[in-house]
Amino acid sequence: MSEAYRDSMQHLAGLEDEDGELTIAVLRAVPVSGAAVSTLGGLLGQETVASSDAIAARIDELQFDLGEGPCCDVVANGTPIFEPEIQTHPRHPWPAFIEAIRDEPVGALFAFPLSVGTMHLGALDLYHAQPLNLSDEHARQVAAMTEVISRYLLRRALRYAGDLEPPENRHARRIVHQATGFVIAQLGLPPEDAHLLIQGQALVQGRSMADVARDVVDRRLTFTRTRGRIEEKAP
Repeated sequence: MSEAYRDSMQHLAGLEDEDGELTIAVLRAVPVSGAAVSTLGGLLGQETVASSDAIAARIDELQFDLGEGPCCDVVANGTPIFEPEIQTHPRHPWPAFIEAIRDEPVGALFAFPLSVGTMHLGALDLYHAQPLNLSDEHARQVAAMTEVISRYLLRRALRYAGDLEPPENRHARRIVHQATGFVIAQLGLPPEDAHLLIQGQALVQGRSMADVARDVVDRRLTFTRTRGRIEEKAP
């Protein structure tokens, strides 16, 4: 594990309300030209949360406008996309997007999904000015960083929605605590992440944390991990 990667993970883990630092931390560890963090879909809306430079922001903007490109696909499919030679040997059918970046200094593109549990939040896009093969080690490191960035985005959304305060009612707090234990047992998550998953479900469903927690405790809502992805399990 490189020192740059350790420093980046520590930096990301300490962020609270510093959107611009997200891409700075990623670029410290990964040898690419630029990066952007974006949200897509109904939960958090469509937004470039952070971009390292004008080209990274432009790549995001084009995908929003055209409705195609790597970040759109990773949000839909939940798996990373690697385009080491996107200008000359593209691997994916994005005719409008590839034509739009034809004159941009973009030789390679990589996209990683951002999600917490069953909530697909957005994507981390990386670009390099020249063609580039991202090493397996760097791909693993980026995937680990996306987990931290995803939690940051969900906490950000909850903060903006005013839903970070814990339940005031003692019984509600007990139910949420109990449900957190259920989620830990089902998924092997740390307590903070299990609690965040319940908060996120409440935000998605427009319900209180206590109501969602009650569904978890009563086993109307359970989670499972399939091929590394967290999914809701039918009761």
